Amino acid sequence: MKPVRTLAAALAEETVVLDGGLSNQLVAQGCDLSDTLWSARLLVDSPEQIEAAHAAYVRAGARVLITSSYQATYEGFARRGVARDEATALLARSVELARRAADAGEREVWVAASVGPYGAMLADGSEYRGRYGLPVAELERFHRPRIEALASAGPDVLALETVPDADEARALLRAAEGCGVPVWLSYSVAGEQTRAGQPLTEAFALAAGNDQVIAVGVNCCEPADTDRAVEIAASVTGKPVVVYPNSGEEWDAAARGWRGQAAFDPSRVRSWGTSGARLVGGCCRVGPAEIAELAALTAGAA
Repeated sequence: MKPVRTLAAALAEETVVLDGGLSNQLVAQGCDLSDTLWSARLLVDSPEQIEAAHAAYVRAGARVLITSSYQATYEGFARRGVARDEATALLARSVELARRAADAGEREVWVAASVGPYGAMLADGSEYRGRYGLPVAELERFHRPRIEALASAGPDVLALETVPDADEARALLRAAEGCGVPVWLSYSVAGEQTRAGQPLTEAFALAAGNDQVIAVGVNCCEPADTDRAVEIAASVTGKPVVVYPNSGEEWDAAARGWRGQAAFDPSRVRSWGTSGARLVGGCCRVGPAEIAELAALTAGAA
């Protein structure tokens, strides 16, 4: 269903449930993601699979769908021989596919255009480390064209997500200025620091006075790291907090596989909500079953 409220207005009134990991749902549908473009490859080859994955999360109760553009960049597409104008069309397609699935739902469903970090384009796991050796101005130049293309496609919000480094967050916020679309800013963290090692108090402070930022928080991190991060995000910024951790398994970039045990617990939403979280969901390896449980718990709390 097409939203009648902005996402910011909804967050002021209630807790809103995000979707889970897009890639794991695509794998569950039989898709091969062993490619440097990851799920973005399907924008070219099998867009219907992406729409079906979004639809699975709508059925599970998700009310925000994150697009398949996390690893979709002009540079990445260029390496595959995709011309710039075609890459722009593919970025727009990522929003269109999510919008079609969203509009088919019976409740308001918003579309968040994913803007992943610079390291995601490298496809070597560096998005979990940050510190690329690039100045803020160069990172801003990298992010701006993709942000402009995604904003032009008409999402409800831009998800500046899985950001490992406060310097890159600064670049992303600068690149999003004037795009006409609200954003949320979400760091990948380890304990009370960004992946690059900056204190979260400093990292979240970048968004504190920015009216374009409607939520700030963490994603693509260990579930155990979320509780304290939510508290810090709320206290530093005074904004609604967004939180969507991984399953608890760890990505092995060299082996291109997951290892460890799942530790995602939907009941954590209670403590998140008490601390200020209003936009809640899951990231890698969290699927429709967990999102359905999260949605039920959220509805029960409302």
